[in-house]
Formats: sequence, C-alpha cells, structure tokens
Amino acid sequence: MVTLTIDNKTVTVPDGTTILEAARSNRIEIPTLCYLDNINEIGACRICMVEVDGEERLVPSCDNVVREGMVVHTNSPRVREARRVNLHLLLSQHDVQCTKCTRSGNCKLQQLCNDYNLLGEHYIKNLSNTPDDLSNPVVRLENRCIKCMRCIQVCDKVQSMGIWDVMGTGSRTTVGVSGARTLAQSDCTFCGQCITHCPVGGLQERDDTGKVFSALADPDKITVVQMAPAVRAAWAEYYHLSPKYATAERMVTALKMLGFDYVFDTNFSADLTIMEEGSEFIDRFTHRNRYTWPMFTSCCPGWVRFLKGQFPFYINNLSTAKSPQQMFGAVAKSYFAEKLGVDPHKIFVVSLMPCTAKKAECALPTMKDACGDPDVDVVLTTREIVRMFRGEQINPAILEETPFDSPLGTGTGAAVIFGSTGGVMDAALRSAYFLVTGSNPDPDAFKNVRGMDGWKEATFSIPGAGDVRVAVVSGLANTRRLMNALDEGRVTYDFVEVMACPGGCAGGGGQPIHDGEELAEKRGKVLWSLDKKETLRFSHENPEIITLYKEYLLAPLGKRSHHLLHTDHNAWKMPNEK
Repeated sequence: MVTLTIDNKTVTVPDGTTILEAARSNRIEIPTLCYLDNINEIGACRICMVEVDGEERLVPSCDNVVREGMVVHTNSPRVREARRVNLHLLLSQHDVQCTKCTRSGNCKLQQLCNDYNLLGEHYIKNLSNTPDDLSNPVVRLENRCIKCMRCIQVCDKVQSMGIWDVMGTGSRTTVGVSGARTLAQSDCTFCGQCITHCPVGGLQERDDTGKVFSALADPDKITVVQMAPAVRAAWAEYYHLSPKYATAERMVTALKMLGFDYVFDTNFSADLTIMEEGSEFIDRFTHRNRYTWPMFTSCCPGWVRFLKGQFPFYINNLSTAKSPQQMFGAVAKSYFAEKLGVDPHKIFVVSLMPCTAKKAECALPTMKDACGDPDVDVVLTTREIVRMFRGEQINPAILEETPFDSPLGTGTGAAVIFGSTGGVMDAALRSAYFLVTGSNPDPDAFKNVRGMDGWKEATFSIPGAGDVRVAVVSGLANTRRLMNALDEGRVTYDFVEVMACPGGCAGGGGQPIHDGEELAEKRGKVLWSLDKKETLRFSHENPEIITLYKEYLLAPLGKRSHHLLHTDHNAWKMPNEK
C-alpha cells in the first residue's frame, strides 16, 4: 500500500495505482477526455494534468502511478490554466458549431468548455477541408475529431479489427482508416462501438430520420415500424425514466403520435427466427455427416461481416436463417400485405434497432425476397428515434400505454432475451428441446449460457438427440479468440451464438451514449426480467406464429419459408473478398 496526499486529503491505495484512480477512489474528481479504463490510458488529451510537489512539470494523472509521500494538487492555478490552454488548442481544430452536432448536450468536450468558462474565440481556426462521407452506416466527421485515440483503442482491444489508425504527424496528425483505405473499402463490421466510445461527435451513425419523415408524410405509403427488444431496454434513458415507466407500450403510443400506421414487435420475428433456426439446427444435428461444425447463429450482421471478412472458410457454418429484422420485413411485405389487401410496394418498413450494422444489412442485395423491394426500407438506431421523439415534443412519461398491432405484434419471453448475450442460444435450445421431445423443458434449464462473460461454454442433454455442446461469445476480440481456438482444434462445439457487441445488442453501437459507462449488463437484466414475467416463454407457443405457419408458411424450413426467411451468405461480397 502507498500513502499520499491529494488536495490536502490523506489517501492510501495499492502500489501501482495511477493518480487518477487514487483520486477517484476517494471521490476526488479529475476531469478526463480521452481516458477509458483499461482501454485508453495514454494521456493524449492532457486534460487530466495535475501538479505534484517537487515535479517541475505538470503530469497526466491517468498514466502516472502514485509514490509514497507524494503530494498532489488537482486544481491549483497552474493546473487550471493548463487545462484551459489545452482545451483552447483542441478547439482550434474543432468545429464548434455545436447546434448541428448529434452530441450537443451529451458531449464531453462541450461540458468541459462550459466548466472552464471557455467563451469567445479560440486561436486561429485550422479546420480540415476533408469532405464528410455519408455513404456508410458509420460516419466520421474530420472536424469534430479531437485525436483522443479512443476509437483506435476500442477497435483494436475490444473488437480486434484495427480499422482506425493514426495518420500524419505534427499539426497534421489525425485519425483515419488503416491501410490508406476508405471505410467502404475496409472490412469494417459497422458494429458502432467506436461511436459509443467517442467522447464528442467525431463518429456517428448515418442519420436516416429524414427518409422516415418523408415516408410518414407520403399519403401513398403505408408505414410499418418494428421495435427490437434491446431498444425497449434503453430508449427511455434519455428521459431518465425507470423501467417501470419506460414500457414498450408507451413507445407504441409515441410511434403512433409520430404518424406510423402500424407498430409491431420484432419479438414476433425473433420467435419466427427461433422456429426456423431451431428447426435448422435439429435437422443438421440429426444429419451430422452432411454438414461442417459448429453451426453459428446468423442474427447479428456485424458478426456475419466479421466471419466473411476474417474467417471466410466458415461461411457455410452460418445458419441460413435471416435475422429477425429481415424476417419481419419479408413477412410484412408478403403475408401482412395480403392480409391488408394492398400492393406490397406501398408498404414502407422501418426498423428500430440498437445496432448500426443493421443499416448495412437491410441494404444487402440478398434482402429483397418478398416483392423485389428491400424487405426493410430504413433502419433507425435508438438514438435516432429518440431525436425524432424530442423533435416532435413527445414526452413518454405522460403517455398512455397502447398495445402492439396485430398480427405481427405478439412476442414471447424467449424472443425478448434476444437483445442480451446468451439470449438467442437460450431461446433456441428451449424450442429445439420441444421439437425433438414434444414437451417443454424448464424455461430456465439453459441458464448456464447467461451472464456477461465474454466467452461461455456449456453442454446440455436433449433426450432423443444427445448431448449438445454450445458456446456463447460477445465482442469481436472474444470472437476472434474462439475462432482461432476452433481453427487450431482446441475446442469443439455443435452450436455457437455470436454477438459482435460486448454484452449483445443491449450494448449495441446504436444505443444511448453515457460517456465512460458500459450499460449492456444493466439493460440485459431488464430483458431477462421481462422474460421471467411473460406467460409464454417458448417461441413455438406464440399464437401469431402458429397462425402464420397454419395460414401462410405451412412449416418451418418449407418452400415458402425458405424463400422468404432464409438467405445465401455467399451471394454478396465483402470488400476484401475476391
């Protein structure tokens, strides 16, 4: 243990603790901008500078460790002036038109400039002439970047992709796509983790709210919106509502107020995904010699892009089932259009997703099976739909609850857990057990796949089928470790669930941003609690799914199901594919 003094307070901490950690552990706050615990501790921004007695120069507190007897001043005149100067320097290369930035009001740089009373001009402006590329789901805005390196470190350490890198030297130093590529030329998975960890608005999702407002105003469009499970666990964070009031039914009311004709639940198509994917797994498992192993889930488009770009040998191991988002769009523009008696080309499908990769998924050329148009027209992130609500002055706290529309609005507990790591596997095993045995297991029988561990393993016995070896992984760095272990023969599995974002969709790249906080676990717990409360906890018991098969699809893996609900992952190319 080491004893030191911070702002006249005696502090004792373990040897090796940084000054920043020592201060925060004793409720002494030191401002930071680039710092991310265990990810970015490089002192790039110089905002966390402190004064240490006996030291000629100020030192960054995030990467300097404590010493016995050290005396630290976190807010001396020298420290305060140094922070102001460093903020001035950052602002000299920063677009300060905050009113046009998506992070205005939720920006660490904006907050610090207010805290340090930085008003007026800030040296000579030195902004870049680089045009903004708005063609990809992830957008980088050069003149908002503060070179904090968070995006580089998150992409390297958490997602193992190495998309971002430092470019140039001196005053020309900036961040760009590694290998002198554009983002479109790279093998980026569009997971969006760089966006949620950016302290400013240097990275954001492509804003598609204008397309949705145009469709809502078009009298010839029938607007249909689906809400993903992870969205309902996070959307009301902007309003500081507790889960008790942040219900999906209140969000239905808000969406109706925006002008949507029909509001449906992605939980419906999550149950549909389980019926198709669960049936596919049982078919493969009972005909093992026809397939390569393991079978991978395919509902996460970031993971599918990762596999195609990094481990293309395993593409045929992916389930052919489309994601719940795409299944919903296909059913909306076929079955639902027939129900309404309308031309499916008039139906405009919007997805509310916690994910930026979903924007790329809906644009794939293979996702047009219902009527020739894209099955899903526009994907909005949780952040985008909240901006729409706020622009329309909708206050969810005072709204009445409205049920989802029918017949695509009913979901089970098995569907709602899709938004958390382990949820897809848990739900699939519940129905796989039923499909083999004809009886339901305990809905909590597969809880060993739950939890926030980045890589989980379990073996479950299904009477009549045998032991099923499964793995659940979230975060692409963990995924890479698992894939390397498979490649080297160190592990063997039958069924593997992969989510690109740590913690699953609950921690997706399109979710609300809370700087320095990781809320995937908290949001995931909301989803597991919703599952626990549901009367129906098995996908095969969803009455609207039963009706859909009876009236339209006839059977899982049938001819119509295969056409609408399955896809060929080899039919489109990643930029690095020959």
